[in-house]
Amino acid sequence: MAVITEQLKNQTDLIRRGMTDLRMQDAELAGILDAELTRQHRTLSLVSSSCAAQPRTLAASASILVNVTAEGMPGRRNGAGCENVDLVESLAIRRARELFGAQYANVQSHSASNAIYQVLTALLEPGDTLLGMAVEHGGHLTHGSAAAFSGAYYKAIQYGTTSDGLIDYDNVRRLALAHRPRIILCGATAYSRVVDFERFREIADEAGAILLADISHIAGLVATGRHPSPIDAAHVTTTCTHKQLTGPRGGLILSGRDAKTKVPGLRTTFNRVLDQAAFPRMQGAPAANMIAAKAAALGYAMSAEFDACMERTRSAADEMASAFQAYDYEVVGGRSENHTVLVRLRGGITGPVAESALEQCGIIVNRHRVPGETRSSLIAHGLRIGTTSIAQRHVDAAGCRQVVDLICRILEKVTPLGEQDYTLEPALKERFRLQVEALCTTYPMVDYA
Repeated sequence: MAVITEQLKNQTDLIRRGMTDLRMQDAELAGILDAELTRQHRTLSLVSSSCAAQPRTLAASASILVNVTAEGMPGRRNGAGCENVDLVESLAIRRARELFGAQYANVQSHSASNAIYQVLTALLEPGDTLLGMAVEHGGHLTHGSAAAFSGAYYKAIQYGTTSDGLIDYDNVRRLALAHRPRIILCGATAYSRVVDFERFREIADEAGAILLADISHIAGLVATGRHPSPIDAAHVTTTCTHKQLTGPRGGLILSGRDAKTKVPGLRTTFNRVLDQAAFPRMQGAPAANMIAAKAAALGYAMSAEFDACMERTRSAADEMASAFQAYDYEVVGGRSENHTVLVRLRGGITGPVAESALEQCGIIVNRHRVPGETRSSLIAHGLRIGTTSIAQRHVDAAGCRQVVDLICRILEKVTPLGEQDYTLEPALKERFRLQVEALCTTYPMVDYA
């Protein structure tokens, strides 16, 4: 036993050794990883679909659990040697349920898209009707887009927003009663206002549908009470763990008061059919190391530090929306009630041009379609901006206004040459890049310092 104990290495030793070996034996890959860390330090990310993972999350994702194959659920594995994986997964489940006030949680999904598809395959037959939000109105590909599995295997009916960029709940109801979908999917990827989950449940009940809520973009705000929760309003809720929860790329399936009720048309309950959807229906062995990383992120999400970050996330969105309006830019929806600010571009500048020009100056954003567009998402006329990453940097109100000022001044100096081409004087580009780097120094990635 003494010899074995001497040979054992703790997790810190293993990670340190791994980094040392990587630098010595694969300098090319190590150099790319170092360059990415530098890039993230020196650029301002305003991408609404991601934030910086906590160092504890990174460490957990690199844990020794990656060596364990653990098909099945805690206590019900298809193989031996899973006692510690069982403990980790049970911990992640307990934390997910506590954080979101859920009665059921499955933490095995490899991504939020996987989680949604697991739910759909559990509750739908090919060709069944699904009602979801159209991509061009702020929905996700998994919500019934013809380009994705959800639109190819199911009869997908799409709802959208009004000309003001607000969900048209009356139209959702009309579509639901006309088509009687098996599932109504609510939630969005580019929607700046509060989603009325209770209203969606009323519509679902009236139409005899199951309500599935996707909160991937607002999970942190939901967890901290800054956005209404769908956990008891929806039959099932899905989310990812990386967009606002500072976790690894992965998904969660949650359920509240309906968890132990029977699925309409089936003999089994939601919790049972959802477990079976994850394994064996859609996935094999889960990524045990990523479940450990989820547990770490969920633990952090219950801290006062995370709560304060979500408060900054909300206030930053308010500040940036107001600042864009002061520059006479249209903010779709009139304001932000979450972390998203969707801005309509002007002056002949398209989304690809704005996205590229801002990236050249060190500001990372996403192009996105805005209401009334007829062109594809590749040639969008909006910018989708999110505030979680800058909230992690502790950017204050003055800093938010500085960021918007920089964006607007950069776009004013861009000369569009078409839908994807433009010019921006090299001297101006360098001047703006240095100003962004100065902001990054003022508001550093504190958790990575």
